[in-house]
Amino acid sequence: MANAKLGRPSKEKNSMLRGLVSDLLWFGKVETTLAKAKSVRSQAEKIITLAINSYEDIVKVSKEIKDEKGVKVKKTVSNDGPKKLQARRKMMAYLMDRQEQRKPKESVEAFEARTNGINHPLLEKIFNVYAPKYAARIKEVGQGGGYTRIIKMGQRRGDSAEMAIVELI
Repeated sequence: MANAKLGRPSKEKNSMLRGLVSDLLWFGKVETTLAKAKSVRSQAEKIITLAINSYEDIVKVSKEIKDEKGVKVKKTVSNDGPKKLQARRKMMAYLMDRQEQRKPKESVEAFEARTNGINHPLLEKIFNVYAPKYAARIKEVGQGGGYTRIIKMGQRRGDSAEMAIVELI
């Protein structure tokens, strides 16, 4: 079903799947038709597996930075290693970027402090939340894959299309 045409030209189909996979990884679940859900599951599992295999690849680098007084200070910075950098670039090429939204009753200063230095919040969520969670699950259960679940919802009223919810487990 991953190669299903979904009634669209390939350009439109790929764009739609990219959006659905991005929404699934950002919100945790998406409601769509069953055929689209099966295609989304396939792509989402590949991205999560890519993150799991590379999220621990971090390189510590020391840099000299001038502070407010003009004094050089050595600072240790953690950068992505080559494996994680390649995975990050591959995900950036596929996923649509989602921006962090202000929470209700959150001040502008608190929002800026929370999102300071985060250019791609979706990628950070994948590497910092999902990858460690599913890597621990792999060690515990001893099985990779199966990060998503499809729940059938019945038929849509207008055209009787089979509806489903795809969610991260």
